Amino acid sequence: MKRAIFPGSFDPFTRGHLSIVMRALPLFDHILIAVGHNRDKTPMNPIDQRLKILEQLFKNESKISITQYSGLTMDFCKKQQAQFIVRGLRNAQDFNYEQPIAQTNLALGGIETIFISSEPQLSHMSSTIARDIAKHGGDLRPFTPEIPQ
Repeated sequence: MKRAIFPGSFDPFTRGHLSIVMRALPLFDHILIAVGHNRDKTPMNPIDQRLKILEQLFKNESKISITQYSGLTMDFCKKQQAQFIVRGLRNAQDFNYEQPIAQTNLALGGIETIFISSEPQLSHMSSTIARDIAKHGGDLRPFTPEIPQ
């Protein structure tokens, strides 16, 4: 079984994140979206709220599950028996940041990272920008997926 982890803070989960998950889905038997605790970021939404949004968003997708984690992603992958990490790339800066992490995960844990390039119309959006828009009272609807009721 090919299992992948899609890790991130997902604060908020954007249309770009959704695109990466949906495009990765045919590649794996199961994708675990793992909401991590990032000490370097001040969250806009509590982790419980982010988990609830993701559970609602993917409630009809049997190949996707949602959880939270802390610590090294590589260790979490091993605990979950996942052989792959999925990462989205918007630009060369993302690649330059992600490449050494991917190489370390492969060298130390045998965990392969699969990079998926963002769709051009979504490459400008990041959770950081979305948080800034929200902080200043802006409308996030163009950048975040509609949550089914």
